[in-house]
Amino acid sequence: MSKDASPRSDKWVDIIEVGTRDGLQIEKKLIPAAEKIAILDAMIASGIRLIEVTSFVSPKAVPQLADAAEVLAGIARRDDTYLMALVPNVRGADRAAETSLDGGVLLCSASETHNRKNLNRSIGESIDGFAAIAERLREAGIDRLGAVATAFGCPFEGEIDQANMFRIVRAYAELGVKHLTLGDTTGMATPANVRATVRALKAEFPGLDLCLHLHNTRGVGLANVIVGLEEGVRRFDASVGGLGGCPFAAGATGNICTEDLVYLLQESGYETGIDLCKSIDVALRMERALEKPLVGQVMRAGPRLTLHAADAVPTAAG
Repeated sequence: MSKDASPRSDKWVDIIEVGTRDGLQIEKKLIPAAEKIAILDAMIASGIRLIEVTSFVSPKAVPQLADAAEVLAGIARRDDTYLMALVPNVRGADRAAETSLDGGVLLCSASETHNRKNLNRSIGESIDGFAAIAERLREAGIDRLGAVATAFGCPFEGEIDQANMFRIVRAYAELGVKHLTLGDTTGMATPANVRATVRALKAEFPGLDLCLHLHNTRGVGLANVIVGLEEGVRRFDASVGGLGGCPFAAGATGNICTEDLVYLLQESGYETGIDLCKSIDVALRMERALEKPLVGQVMRAGPRLTLHAADAVPTAAG
């Protein structure tokens, strides 16, 4: 998946930025392609190497992402930049094949109801369609990646049937997919079910490289990161300023925040290759573009050792 083949320490953690895809897909204010490109360039300049830029979904379904090809064409890559996009069907794969995309993400939900809402087909129909999508991507020289939505719970069905999860992952494995993202689509992940799900998948599919896509809907996003780290996960999705949410799932709110995740990892002794202050600047730029406050916390407070003049605040009286 990564273009950078240099050896990594066991303290290295990859952060995949998903803000311009998962973050913006739910936003009503349309961001011009030129501004998206400028934000993506700033992300890359901050040290982010892995970016899920967009989705080749129907422009009618998600107008915000109708400019997928234009945005991908405009990004100023570095040698180690790796750009991904969701490719939900063969039509999307045909569009992706005409771009400089590095990785195409196949998607299916572990919930039958959510899969029908999100992709307008059954789980079985999605699985049956994987081969054609994967073949089109292969022909174009694009890596095939896999993702499972509602991996930790569904707002329509509740707990996820592990058999459905295994059925999807097995279909990916049969296509040679080695990188799998587990999506916490509406923030139903908890430390307990993250641990249980990661352990179950590692036991059943030991060759998979797992990524956790966590939301902070119920305030435990970073707690789930800690559990993922304890279980050996070294790849996490995050979104600039905490943007995000699925437009086809009830109660969906933002992803874990990129700057908050960078801060947590760096203060916990992990390496990310990302400059925290530059990452904060990207979040502030996205906030200006959307003309609304974002939910990130570190973008407000700054790094832990950010110092202030004593006379910048009043002195208690009495």
